[in-house]
Amino acid sequence: MKRTRPIRILSHICRLILACTFIFSGFTKVIDPWGTALKVSEYLSIYGMEKLQPAAMTFSIWLCGAELMMGCMLLCKVRIRLVSIFAMLSMIFFTVLTFLSATVIPVEDCGCFGEALKLTPWETFLKNLILLPLSIVVWWRYRPDKVFAFKPVEILLTCTFFFLSMYLGYYCYIHLPLIDFLPYKVGVNIHEAMQAPSVAPGETETVLIYRNLHTGEEREFALDDPTWQDATTWEWVDTRTTSEVPNVRPLISEFALHNAAGDATEEVLTTPGRLYMLCVTSFDKLSTRCRERMAQLVARAQREGSHVVCLTPDPLYDATGHDFGTGSVPCYNIDASTMKTMLRARNGMVVLDDGTITAKKNCRDIRP
Repeated sequence: MKRTRPIRILSHICRLILACTFIFSGFTKVIDPWGTALKVSEYLSIYGMEKLQPAAMTFSIWLCGAELMMGCMLLCKVRIRLVSIFAMLSMIFFTVLTFLSATVIPVEDCGCFGEALKLTPWETFLKNLILLPLSIVVWWRYRPDKVFAFKPVEILLTCTFFFLSMYLGYYCYIHLPLIDFLPYKVGVNIHEAMQAPSVAPGETETVLIYRNLHTGEEREFALDDPTWQDATTWEWVDTRTTSEVPNVRPLISEFALHNAAGDATEEVLTTPGRLYMLCVTSFDKLSTRCRERMAQLVARAQREGSHVVCLTPDPLYDATGHDFGTGSVPCYNIDASTMKTMLRARNGMVVLDDGTITAKKNCRDIRP
């Protein structure tokens, strides 16, 4: 009895750690099915399985939903024997996969925690190397139990966890992620974020903090940025030296808009007042209903005196605008990956107020 008690305590600790890890990992990925699908497509391409890429979104929702479901079942000890087998097999598979990703076929980010937490392939492998023995302990502890002897309450909980996990992924697919971990989140001023100083990993940087004498707003400047030298506009507040690397700057700095006249990034991002940016992946594949919603939004913007532009990775062929049905809208080219980072949807809308993102909508959620 004395010998089994420590083993039970250890198995409970291992089960809780595994459950929390699976829940966090599954949740952060299933709420961003578009981002997870991109990572799945990357892996399929790396391992020569491009034919399966059309099913990347389905894999994204099902695999991440299953991970979230497995974590919930571990936490509540629902059919623990069966789940412990799946947990151990999953950890063996992903430990091998992340080892290959860190050595034979390197990738920049394994995506195990989605956009919420970035780990290098070696960090991910080390994480899996720690979790693998924990899954073995849980499997060993519950190996005497029957595998498929479900109690009625366990059947109910299993179905509940399955439905909630899969529906969460589907909901975020047809709308937008419940939590936005990306750089282009609501509240971010894209133009200002593009000007933020950036340093390489391991380096330190000196940041000057100045206050705008007219607006009272504080802003950070790099030493080589001469803007702060205007004494009629800026007042020194503080100087800070840091070794932290901004995680927004690398992606934000890639934001660029072009049309037949050339680079229009500055012009669009500094538009005063409200600006509706209609994001269209492909005009040829734009549904009639989505086109109607965008046309109604353009008409509403015209009535309220707001600005509207259209962003698309589709070739414009020197075209400067696009007519959704209520007049031509200025159109600009944007990189496809940048648009997918800004808006996790095939088509939709991003609203800027004086350059700051105040709303993002999937096309089906646009309400004129």
